Amino acid sequence: MADHSLFISDLHLSVQRPDITAAFVRFCAERAIQANSLYILGDLSDAWLGDDDDSDIADVLRTEITKLSDAGVKVFIMVGNRDFLMGQQFARDCQCEILPDPSVIDLYGQSILLMHGDSLCTSDSEYMAFRAQIRNPDMQQMLLSKSLDERRGIAKMLREKSQSANATKAADIMDVTPSEVVKALRDHNVDIMIHGHTHRPAVHSLTIDDEQQAKAKRYVLGDWDSQGWCITASKDEQSTESTLSLQLESFDF
Repeated sequence: MADHSLFISDLHLSVQRPDITAAFVRFCAERAIQANSLYILGDLSDAWLGDDDDSDIADVLRTEITKLSDAGVKVFIMVGNRDFLMGQQFARDCQCEILPDPSVIDLYGQSILLMHGDSLCTSDSEYMAFRAQIRNPDMQQMLLSKSLDERRGIAKMLREKSQSANATKAADIMDVTPSEVVKALRDHNVDIMIHGHTHRPAVHSLTIDDEQQAKAKRYVLGDWDSQGWCITASKDEQSTESTLSLQLESFDF
């Protein structure tokens, strides 16, 4: 198969959704195994308790990602708001790499900004305060110092609190703030962004410099629920120049 890379996010793997876990296993065995690299942009699991997580979901993730690494696929993981405790021990165990959020990568000669996406949702002040708290290293160390059973209880409480809060929020508050998108693109001097988190798959065209009419694109990955989502990145073979092709697609489980 032609040289290509894959991007996914927001699988929210959990024991409550064995269909999604099975879809991930098939995706790894049938599609990811044929790619040069796989980028996972956050919330791979619905709750990652730490790199000592001994749940069935954690075992599936270790097994599948190690299989890909052993086959020569480079796997990159960016943590999200559900799996923020995933760390370097997991990366060593699975021979993958944890990417900081945000990260700029070179993809077939094109600079791409990768983000989970939650840092762009600045209109949701309640969530941003929560994000600052859970991303604090001291808070993370405090959580990791607790037993796995205690962490399971905390994760359950946080999920329920999040679901309750989101039920009463206006939809636009939970989406990205347009000015933050433009700022991120400008700050990193790129014109292509890929992120997840919002569960609103789409390809957005925007202008990041009014004077020079500089154009940019924002690719948003969907969450895996009734179907899966991914982006395939490759060189555009139809072009005489070395250009990048990005295709956002959904697929049935």
